[in-house]
Amino acid sequence: MVSDESLYERLLLGDLAAFDALYERYERPLFAFVYKQLSDAREAEDVIHDAFLGLLKDGQVRRSLHSFRAWLYQSARNLCLNRVRSSRREARALEVEARGEPVAAAHPEAELQQRQLVQSVRVAVEKLPAPLSELYHLRASGLSYDELAHVLQVPIGTVKSRMHEMVNRLREGVAT
Repeated sequence: MVSDESLYERLLLGDLAAFDALYERYERPLFAFVYKQLSDAREAEDVIHDAFLGLLKDGQVRRSLHSFRAWLYQSARNLCLNRVRSSRREARALEVEARGEPVAAAHPEAELQQRQLVQSVRVAVEKLPAPLSELYHLRASGLSYDELAHVLQVPIGTVKSRMHEMVNRLREGVAT
């Protein structure tokens, strides 16, 4: 499998097939991350398109890219923050998140337990302060600790301590 960074270098040289490969590789996971932030499918699609269009603009500036995935998620995160700041849709986003579909289970009792667990986790995540909630959604998108540090622009030690605090708060929230 060709690395993201290699595809990005090919894109900088004008290879649009590399752009297509990167888009195909990251469209779904990035959409899931952005949708968690905005809770609006159209807005999420717009952010993804804007983030990928950012690849085509000013490519020379990012030639020293350390991690393409971290850069892409950071770009999408920043675009999300801009949209949230401008529209103040946080209350509506929480309502939409609360109406999420339950995960199906094999037996009715197991399905009920699964629904209760999912709802407990949702409630616990909603109660997290914004920095921990954002960390949760980024980590759920599959980013490593190094990538989290890069995206959030904090030292890796801060990521680790926030992860520890987040896990403890989620455990407490689910246990109650």
